[in-house]
Amino acid sequence: MKPSATMAMDAKAKDMVAQGKDVLSFALGEPDFPTPEPICEAGIQAIRKGHTKYTPASGTARLKSAICTATERDLGLAVKPAQVCVGNGAKHIIASIFGSLLDPGDHVILIAPYWVSYADLVELFDGTWTAVQAPAERDFVPDMAAVEAAVTDRTVAVLINSPSNPSGGVFERSDIEALAEVAVRKDLTIISDEIYKHILFDGRTHYSPAMVSDEVRQRTIIVDGVSKTYSMTGWRIGWLIAPEAFTKGVGTLQSQMTSNPNSIAQEAAADALLGPQDAVEVMRAEFEQRRDLIVGLLNGIDGITCRTPGGAFYAFPDVSSYFGKTRRGRTLETATDVSAYLLDEALVSTVPGEAFGVADNIRLSFACSNEQITEGCARIAEALAG
Repeated sequence: MKPSATMAMDAKAKDMVAQGKDVLSFALGEPDFPTPEPICEAGIQAIRKGHTKYTPASGTARLKSAICTATERDLGLAVKPAQVCVGNGAKHIIASIFGSLLDPGDHVILIAPYWVSYADLVELFDGTWTAVQAPAERDFVPDMAAVEAAVTDRTVAVLINSPSNPSGGVFERSDIEALAEVAVRKDLTIISDEIYKHILFDGRTHYSPAMVSDEVRQRTIIVDGVSKTYSMTGWRIGWLIAPEAFTKGVGTLQSQMTSNPNSIAQEAAADALLGPQDAVEVMRAEFEQRRDLIVGLLNGIDGITCRTPGGAFYAFPDVSSYFGKTRRGRTLETATDVSAYLLDEALVSTVPGEAFGVADNIRLSFACSNEQITEGCARIAEALAG
């Protein structure tokens, strides 16, 4: 098993900072905003009220109820608490899904570029996977005919992430409906990672596969959490919404693996979901402004092309025009070479596209200040100019 590429790049950047180097990190997908104060206060009050003991393995009744309320508010879907399983972040939830869903040799379809941990987690539970390319010219949304063509007699699921990490691609309603038709026809489960659903730009709205029809809802597993929406990455609360029988199985698995999600964080997460949502829009609007800034600056660098992401907080520029070129005595053959060069020479940390299943791109998180974006892009331009 390989370490997470995003965590590895961030760790290397932090090591360089510890050595006194002025590194600007665009590697980690973590909002730079503080967790909103009312949520922090809810965590403090949870401690004071004694919410410091074991909880049910799949989450507290209060948090499950809050998730149901938020799901009806945001998606228009009525959900029962028995359909909800809470875990230690969405990454843990995805691992629990594969641990509950896959028999050895079962096959999962991923959409490339895909989040770094998907493939490794499939393999961890003895599954296999195929990546269907979602090219930049389609705004990183795949051709559903290609998805269907990837189905084998062992395929059990297709995993989508909209908005996407790393591309910012967004599945529109027509895309979701086309995917749902394939899933029904081929008897597939749709795993829908919706962790960025509140970070959408240009007036876009989120559409979940579970909203297509009751039939599709019965074969959909929604993955979500509080990390990105409320800037609560370290609180480690994620969840799934699925048919009750599957959710029960995941809860059983987690009871043996982790006992329960953090009790204090569960209380704070419930308050985040049920409390005022003003901070969500403030952060979303700031991300949209930063998106416009970084995309404009990147496209102003000779040899770089960057699509405008429809959501999340990542720019995913194509740097392939530099492959085969020499800069400051180093020949750049791959996106990994470009990322390593930018870290060493420009003191800018990015993540190479190979970690996401594509060869031509690098990922920059714009969950950072305008000043860092401006300075980082200037450094990139200078380094690539030679």
